[in-house]
Amino acid sequence: MQKFLRLEFISTNSDLALLLLRVVLGGSMVWLHGWGKLQNLVAGRTSFPDILGLGQMPSLLLAIFAEVICAILVMIGAFTRLAACVIGVTMGVAFFVVNSARLTGPTNGELSFLYLTGMIVLLLAGGGKYSIDKK
Repeated sequence: MQKFLRLEFISTNSDLALLLLRVVLGGSMVWLHGWGKLQNLVAGRTSFPDILGLGQMPSLLLAIFAEVICAILVMIGAFTRLAACVIGVTMGVAFFVVNSARLTGPTNGELSFLYLTGMIVLLLAGGGKYSIDKK
């Protein structure tokens, strides 16, 4: 019975878990966040919050780089740790600066916190065996 409760009948595979984490986080980052920003840029709509005082266009380009290019790199496992770091910095700014580190309430940063946490895991663990980066 203890074997069942500990789920020991399921073999552990951290490399498969890292693949799943990379694909889900990277894919949702591109699909739900970066793609819309890229489409707005292509359509000439460049209005974007200038949180760090760099200007609207540079801020938008940096967000697109992180949320599209780096997210795709995370998905395929190429330069995983570096790409996760870039996305992590972007999500850190979103969570700590934009959402004032709030996890509850109407303007909470729960989603950016979850992305940040996932990217920290990938930064520390790397892409795993099922990645282009594999060792």
